[in-house]
Amino acid sequence: MTRRDIECVDLAKTYESPSGQVDAVAPLTTTFTEGQTTAVVGPSGCGKSTILRMIAGLEAPSSGTLAIGAETPLALARRGALSMAFQDASLLPWRSVEGNVALGLKLARKPAAPEHVRKLIHMVGLAGFERSRPAELSGGMRQRAAIARCLVSEPELLLLDEPFAAVDALTRKRLNQELPRLWRDLGTTTLLVTHSVQEAVMLSDRILVLSARPACVVADLVTGSDAVSAQVEQALQEAA
Repeated sequence: MTRRDIECVDLAKTYESPSGQVDAVAPLTTTFTEGQTTAVVGPSGCGKSTILRMIAGLEAPSSGTLAIGAETPLALARRGALSMAFQDASLLPWRSVEGNVALGLKLARKPAAPEHVRKLIHMVGLAGFERSRPAELSGGMRQRAAIARCLVSEPELLLLDEPFAAVDALTRKRLNQELPRLWRDLGTTTLLVTHSVQEAVMLSDRILVLSARPACVVADLVTGSDAVSAQVEQALQEAA
């Protein structure tokens, strides 16, 4: 295992609810290879986001182990090497677009880089809105600012939870074409949760298809062949 591979061994998550115990993720054993982009797809509510949150260190596994190289997720986050974009943009309302994106550098304890911030803002299609505050932006524009904030620190590990869900189709296509170059050039290990098979095939090197809850892997596919989309669709039908 290289230093930044993500190794999950019998990783599982169970919640307690008023109606009893809920098994969200069945024991999962897999390795996410350093520098690779992996898409995670599956039925709604199957546990995709829960897996991402455990890898981010935001939720503790109920059982099993998780290591990122020789580090824990929290150790990686403490040194600013882990970044995550959620479905909700979660921008600070009193900061401008530029201020929100620059915050990604501050949280990662990296020096200010105004030119880099402006470049990313332009890349996500927000040139001219640098001074705008979140209340002045559409939902899709706020999400684009959040994606720029996530990428500005050039993290070693990038976790994306339906990051393009609120973005219009034309902008989504543009981001799908342009943003992967950023994390691939940096050798970033990227995990993407998405409901779009087309997006999964376009953006990733590997696709994990999960079953209905509790999530377990029903297909582990390498992208690059014309047959992958059909294989993912078939696995999703069987998993539903």
